[in-house]
Amino acid sequence: MIVEVSKDRAKELIEKVAVFFAERRMGAPALLFLESMRPLSFIGSQIMYFLAPFANVLFQGQEFEEFAAVLSDRDNVQILIQRIDELDEKLNEERRKSEKLKRQKFWKKITQSAFFVKLKKIFKKNNDNGGK
Repeated sequence: MIVEVSKDRAKELIEKVAVFFAERRMGAPALLFLESMRPLSFIGSQIMYFLAPFANVLFQGQEFEEFAAVLSDRDNVQILIQRIDELDEKLNEERRKSEKLKRQKFWKKITQSAFFVKLKKIFKKNNDNGGK
């Protein structure tokens, strides 16, 4: 069965797949797979029909066939690659900022602890005395 997909519908499906991979931190493996299989995108889209029973994790019925049709066009594969890369970079940037704030709070708490304050006084005292 040949499925026709409009450009708007293709963009919608590409966005759905890109979000799926980026949110699950699977952007890099998805990009590696898509980049390596780009020359065989048409054959890959045909293999998708074979894998249809397992595709219900991400798609529902007709969506899977539409996505297979979308992947048969190499331009759409390139758009998908770019979108996964963009989303993956954006989500990782937010995670890095969050983790950096956690580290800063941790070190601020440590440096304000009584033990650390005493330690700083000891080192300062030793430096003031010329290390004697």
